[in-house]
Amino acid sequence: MSNVKAIALFCAFIFSAAGLSAQPVKVWNVREFGAGGDGLNFDTIAIQKALDACKPTGGTVEFPAGNYLSQPLKIYSKTILKLDAGATLWASTNQQDYMKTPGDWLRVRRGEFIPFISGKDLTDVTFTGGGKIDGNGFVWWPEAEKARQLKPGYTLPRPNLLEIQRSKNLRFENITLQNSPKFHLIPTDCDDVVISNVTFLAPERAANTDAMDPSGHRYLITKCRVDVGDDNIAIKAGKRQADGIFQSEDFTITDCTILHGHGMSIGSETVGGVRNVTVKNCTFENTENGIRIKSDTRRGGIVENIFCDGLIMSNVNPAITLTAVYQGASVGDKNQADARPESTSGNYIPVYRNIRIRNLTATCPKAAGVILGLSESCISNLVLENVRISAAKPFTISNAKAIQLKNVSVTVTKGEPFKLDNAEVSGLPAK
Repeated sequence: MSNVKAIALFCAFIFSAAGLSAQPVKVWNVREFGAGGDGLNFDTIAIQKALDACKPTGGTVEFPAGNYLSQPLKIYSKTILKLDAGATLWASTNQQDYMKTPGDWLRVRRGEFIPFISGKDLTDVTFTGGGKIDGNGFVWWPEAEKARQLKPGYTLPRPNLLEIQRSKNLRFENITLQNSPKFHLIPTDCDDVVISNVTFLAPERAANTDAMDPSGHRYLITKCRVDVGDDNIAIKAGKRQADGIFQSEDFTITDCTILHGHGMSIGSETVGGVRNVTVKNCTFENTENGIRIKSDTRRGGIVENIFCDGLIMSNVNPAITLTAVYQGASVGDKNQADARPESTSGNYIPVYRNIRIRNLTATCPKAAGVILGLSESCISNLVLENVRISAAKPFTISNAKAIQLKNVSVTVTKGEPFKLDNAEVSGLPAK
């Protein structure tokens, strides 16, 4: 059974199992619990009371049109959080509200921040309604950018916007998530997840504002519009698993519009393994990377069975990046051809194999693409088919084997279209 069909079947199961149309769903209106929705005064207590009231039996917590200012919130199983069109849930701008132990937020260690909305070990949770959740990230980004300028690739610790852990049957649909202090949507070790028609927005230079960093099993991400300051989608697998078990598998990403950001990524944490990922019918415009797999010997693992089809890229740099020597920042991808770091500096060797990319067209202002494995772990069994790339610099392929080019055209401003180093490539265009 194809990955797309499998995802469709599990989505149908989720919708039927939820029984949303079988019985009336009880609604808790946050205004009935005292929320003013004026955007000036905190509505935290009223909103959390509504969520707590919903907890025993499940139902809908509804936000009518208005501006709701809140400190961090917790959500529970069988809850539909419904932000109506015209409703915005605003995150507090006080950094102390997100700290487990209040103090100097610039010196807090990673993991010491509380997400704006969080939940653990949940089932049957939906975020929907046409409204927005805004993280008020402008109070966090300037210091984060200063830190990144001092140390490229450094991620100054900050709270995430929406973080759900170890949960099942999640739906995020018809909603906008924007201006997160750091990452927007983090479903960690979650299964059976649908992310549909969600808009993600953050300024292009807002540091580390990933849109989605999912991990787990059986995801459908479809019809999303993603315009942020870091990874648009980054499938993660940061926890080592038992032999034969993959932390993240069976992902389908379709019909998405990818704008500013660092592309459709897997990694950089792949030690837990990622497999069975399909990316279809997506467009990329002004994106730093197109398709991107990134890891290194400190956090590498198996990435396999990746299928991409029907991708249109404009002003993307580069179109394809597969690197086993990720340098911790997107800017490093552009210089991978000259990168030769210590490949044995860690104990987790990246393995990329069984990758097929077809029906791709791209214009790239700089590099066409980079495939860079390790001498002891070559990227293998990669097929590029019906690929058209116009770029200023060549497609670099190093430490790779069983690479097949089928009807591939790379046009560069000058010189040869491909640059090879320790690479076994068939189907190269005749000189």
